[in-house]
Amino acid sequence: MLTLPSAVRIHLAARPVDFRKGHHGLYGVIRNELEGDPVRHVWVFHNARRTDLKVMWFEHGGFVLAHKKLARGRFRVPPIEGRCVRMSAAELAALLEGIDLTRCRRLPRWLPAET
Repeated sequence: MLTLPSAVRIHLAARPVDFRKGHHGLYGVIRNELEGDPVRHVWVFHNARRTDLKVMWFEHGGFVLAHKKLARGRFRVPPIEGRCVRMSAAELAALLEGIDLTRCRRLPRWLPAET
């Protein structure tokens, strides 16, 4: 189980990546193609068939790479405009659990009025 604080920024890449890439290859994708910061954010990638997800983040002096491969079925990655989309820790957990994010909706939240 992947536990992330709700304040962390999680980015889901729009285009599939070659899953032969490891830490160094995904670092290059983040820097060059997504123009992002691989150290301060969590990055989520999927393969072309959407049967695999890789999650990469930096922790205590090194990169961590988690890989989930489904035995059956496909991940329901939502349609993404642009290079990547931000998602919450709850959305990432749902995606990893196999929940179809395209059919989910977030209820409006109450926020106090700004003064």
